[in-house]
Amino acid sequence: MKRLILVRHAKSDWPEETEDFDRPLADKGLEEAMHMSRFMKNNNVAIDYFVSSPAVRALNTCKIFNQSYNINITTNEKLYNPSESNFESVIYDLDDNVNSVAFFSHNNGISNFANSISEDIFHFPTCGVAGFEIDCNSWSEFDGAKKRLMFFYDPGKIK
Repeated sequence: MKRLILVRHAKSDWPEETEDFDRPLADKGLEEAMHMSRFMKNNNVAIDYFVSSPAVRALNTCKIFNQSYNINITTNEKLYNPSESNFESVIYDLDDNVNSVAFFSHNNGISNFANSISEDIFHFPTCGVAGFEIDCNSWSEFDGAKKRLMFFYDPGKIK
């Protein structure tokens, strides 16, 4: 059994003359990410590995989560402005020793991908997190594997 956790980056800012890729987190986003990462860690959401879009807002969200988790982080350009197939491509590149992975990415791609693998889905708010159980032993079996939504956390609705 594998676990895939999808995290939309926290609330970002868009200062003048800043490229989309370089947008920083807003103060609210910093708070959202700290709150969500502590909530997940305190609720025993196990994660072995983080893969983030290299965009500043996604990578900084990932780094804040890593203050709670203290695990390996890698970046993958396929998670910036991603299509559904981009997510699958990153999944197929995962080592099978990784049982639980979190991807830090962007809308609309992250919502579209979540909708493609689940019937229960939604539109991700900033710093929204969805966790899926994937019924497989190898990430290479992802496409044909049964997928089940385990949780969805909206930062505005967690305590």
